[in-house]
Amino acid sequence: MAPLPVTYADVLDALPRIHAVLQPTLLRNWPGLSALLGCEFHLKHENHQPVGAFKVRGGINLVGTLSEDERAAGILGVSTGNHGQSLAFAAQHFGVKCTIVVPRGNNPDKNRAIQQLGAEMIEHGKDFDEAREFATVLQKERGYRYVHSANEPKLIAGVGTFTWEIFEKLPDPDVLLVPIGLGSGVCGACIVAKHRNPRTKVIGVQAVNASAVAESWRTGTVKTNESVNTWAEGLATRVPAEMTLTIMRALMDDVILVSEEELRIAAARILEHTHSLAEGAGAATVAAALQQREKLAGKKVAAVLSGGNLDLAKLPEILRYVGRE
Repeated sequence: MAPLPVTYADVLDALPRIHAVLQPTLLRNWPGLSALLGCEFHLKHENHQPVGAFKVRGGINLVGTLSEDERAAGILGVSTGNHGQSLAFAAQHFGVKCTIVVPRGNNPDKNRAIQQLGAEMIEHGKDFDEAREFATVLQKERGYRYVHSANEPKLIAGVGTFTWEIFEKLPDPDVLLVPIGLGSGVCGACIVAKHRNPRTKVIGVQAVNASAVAESWRTGTVKTNESVNTWAEGLATRVPAEMTLTIMRALMDDVILVSEEELRIAAARILEHTHSLAEGAGAATVAAALQQREKLAGKKVAAVLSGGNLDLAKLPEILRYVGRE
């Protein structure tokens, strides 16, 4: 097998850069969730990050290592929200110009946060992939350093630090559940877990209505979706990314698909037991644990609450499930 583009040493290199800016986030065994799920269930609260999501780790690592020419050119990203906030936060911290392209109709709270962090925001396209195609043209016109949301070793190494923090507190989980959009988070998790405790099973979670990465991983061929229709915009990608798919094929143990209702139920259970708001992608790991209760029974499970940037207009959809079995 050819060497992978990101190594455990790259994650270790990112650690001091990340921890100079960001505090380690909480890893908590919530008794109510453990009782509900029938396992020892630990939740990694990346929703506590300054931008409400794990991706800020990758942004800090990448922007913090740009060359002088790249800093002078400025950075460009495409995002449904959390990647954009990550780059905007890191660019503001390091004094770099930042432009983010988002699809039309994107989460308004995430759009506002991107702009409040000082980035220029451009709305274009019906979904993430149309926005990405436009950004390719923009990059050629303006000469920005384009930052892909997955095909970037520094991003993957940076987000891998949340798994390093998990293993510092919980060195022997049986299972690690991580949501998959384009896969930077689960790739970082795989790289760290397979070094720290090879018997830990790393399982990715995608939405049934946005399953291109899962199907590509399962079949060994690249599958794309003509469209996606999921409540979890952080999972709503139609086209897999080459670098992350390569790492997942080498190291990921399994993938679980969850339905839209399962995502909403999971967000409600997180709200009930932790008083935390989870966006759709952030709720995905709890949705998977609920779905797979029998298989996870009695095991030690760590799950990543990857983000809490819920569009508050969607909160009533979650509250319908609060208090209901």
